[in-house]
This record gives sequence, structure tokens and C-alpha cells, in this order.
Amino acid sequence: MPDTQAQQPVPLPARCTLARPSHRSRRGQEAARTFLALFIVAVALYTIQGFLPALVWGSVFAIATWPLYVRACRTWPKAAQGPLLPLLFTAAMALLFVIPLTLLTLEAIGEAQSAAGWLTHAREYGVPVPDSVKLLPFGSATITRWWTDHLSNPDDISDILGSLDGHGIAFTRTLGTQIAHRSTLFCFSILTLFFLYKDGPSVIRQCRVASCRAFGKRGESISRQIVASIHGTVQGLVLVGIAEGVLMGVVYLIAHAPRPALFGVITAVAAMVPFCALIAVGLVSVLIMAQGASIAGLVTFCIGMSVIFVADHFVRPTLIGGSTQLPFLWVRGGILGGAETWGLIGLFVGPAIMATLHLLWRRWTTGNTAKA
Repeated sequence: MPDTQAQQPVPLPARCTLARPSHRSRRGQEAARTFLALFIVAVALYTIQGFLPALVWGSVFAIATWPLYVRACRTWPKAAQGPLLPLLFTAAMALLFVIPLTLLTLEAIGEAQSAAGWLTHAREYGVPVPDSVKLLPFGSATITRWWTDHLSNPDDISDILGSLDGHGIAFTRTLGTQIAHRSTLFCFSILTLFFLYKDGPSVIRQCRVASCRAFGKRGESISRQIVASIHGTVQGLVLVGIAEGVLMGVVYLIAHAPRPALFGVITAVAAMVPFCALIAVGLVSVLIMAQGASIAGLVTFCIGMSVIFVADHFVRPTLIGGSTQLPFLWVRGGILGGAETWGLIGLFVGPAIMATLHLLWRRWTTGNTAKA
């Protein structure tokens, strides 16, 4: 006879019909779930670690422009229901970066062609001492002597340029790799920005729920502090930098600097990074003095230093620290420390971290942690 017991299916236990776990067992399960969640988060962050800066940049752009996007949604509610309005805002943000970079790239290509022709001529005939060197207010004789000894002879300059050829090829390869990498990160940042615009209300609601469950009301106050800090940082760095570039562009135009519009854009971009505007203003001042206008060059340099001093020590701390009640020292430390530790993204992340730390410190020292 066939074995009927072997053919009968083995009954499976019903789901969640086990005995009620004890207190110790529940604590073990909670610890296991916490460990599993942290492990999954760590693996996910490790997987996308190369694109984390792009995600942070997209989040910064979204937070900085979110009030303007909300106003646009109220003005055009039908466009906000679909992907049209998020697409328009994303395209506008992309153009804010693409247009200046395109102009700088075209200008760099033109200058590279001119530089290639200059190098060919220098290899054959050497580089004579420019007439502008004789017009310098000081150091003219020393510069003329050094120039004659090292650059006027074609053989000497050929040796110098030959030693730089190998370094130039390596630099070109590195530059091409960095451009491709940065372009990929920029595209991913723009893509992140589009989805944050499109699904912004849902993302905000989920973040509030997660913050409330994890930290209670204190988490929401910290998130508001971070958002306010990013808004203030964007105003203090980006808008003030653009204002510096416009103002110095007018000064360059009056002083008859070469390509004042281009150098105005360069100054605006450099002014967004602490102390980098000094380099742009100093370069333009030297170019003006090289044209023979020594007084105009010195006046341009003095005006630039005055504008940078007022912007860095009065305007920016007020805009960045005013929205979060952050003292000047904390603002300066957040900007400089963030830039040194995290790069360009640290200009926005650093003040946000310091603003959050200052909030916790202020509430802890005033005894209001229970109300946070």
C-alpha cells in the first residue's frame, strides 16, 4: 500500500501565532530591528557615496528656492499639479549655472588659441620686455633684468616651455576627467532638484513625521533652524557675491580694465567663496597697471578691498546670522570650516551645522530643553 502519510502536506504554522514574547525578548527584537535598519542605511549610503554631494547640492537648491516655488504654485495652481512647473523651475536653476559657465568656456577657448599662437612665436623669437613694465611705479629695473635673462632669448624660453609640456599633458588629462565627473554630478543634482520640486510636499510631510517620531518637537525646531540657516547663507554668499560682481564690474568699466564684463562675472563667482574675491580684484588691478594706468589700478584695488571688507564683515554676518541669531564668530567658523572640510558644499552645510549647534547650546544653557 502507498504511504499516504508521506503524501499529505505538512501544515505550516499560521503567521504570528507564536507565543507572546517576554519583555526581554521584545527588547532583543527591538535591538535587532534597530541594528538591521542602521545596517541598511549604512549600506545604502555606501552604495551612493559618490553621488551624496549631488544629493546635498540638489537639496540646498530646493531649500533655497522653495519659498519662490511655493508662490509660483499659488499663482499657477494648474501648472503645479503636473510636471510643467517643476520642469520650468529646474530649467531656470540649470541655466543660472550653464550660461555663465558657457561664457567662461567660450572665452577660455578663445584665450587658449591666442596662447597657443603666442607660445609658437615665443619659441622662435623669444619674448621681448613689454613696454608696460617700464611704466610700473616700482620694481621696473628688477623685472626688466630678470625678463632679459630668462625670457628674451628663444633658447632659454624653449627650455622652460619644454619642461612644462609633460606637466601640461598630465594637467589636461586630469582636467578632462574632473570636468566629466563634475558634469555628471551637476546633472544628478538637477535631476534631484526636479523630483524635490515635484514631490516636495510629500517629502516635507514624511520628514516631519520621521523627525517627530525620532526626536519629538525638538527635531522640528532643529529642522527649522537648518532651513533658516541655508536661506541666510544663500542670501549672504550668492546674492552678496552677485552684488559685489556687479559693483566691481562697473568699477572695471570706469577704470578701462580689459574685458570688464567677463572679469565682473569672475569676481561675482569668486566672491561667493571667502577671500577668493581678493584674487580676482588683485588680478584685474595688475592688468590695469600693466596698461600704464597705475593710479587707476591702485584705485580699483582700494575700492575692491573696501567692498570686500564691508561685505565680509558686516553684510554677510547680518544676513547669515540674523535669521538664526548666530553670532559673527560662529558664522565665520561655519563658512571657513565648512569650506575647508567639505569643499564648496561646506559653504552652505557649515553654517547650518553651526546654527544647529548654537540652537542646542543656547537651549541647554538657558534650561529650556524641555520646551524644545
